[in-house]
Amino acid sequence: MVGIKNLVNYIIDYESGALNNSDTLELFSYLIQSNKAWGLQGHYGRIADSLINEGYIDKQGKILKQL
Repeated sequence: MVGIKNLVNYIIDYESGALNNSDTLELFSYLIQSNKAWGLQGHYGRIADSLINEGYIDKQGKILKQL
């Protein structure tokens, strides 16, 4: 589970391509729930919006389906 203590590690792993699909959804779920997705560099907000628009995560950050 992503938490504030693990956020930096999750981001490093995401940016290096080390996260699997499930972990990526958990990361973006947390970023959406905490409203951090739109405060980071633009890529994160665009991916969060895409995951919401494609029905993977709802606007509150709940994961709806797997990638």
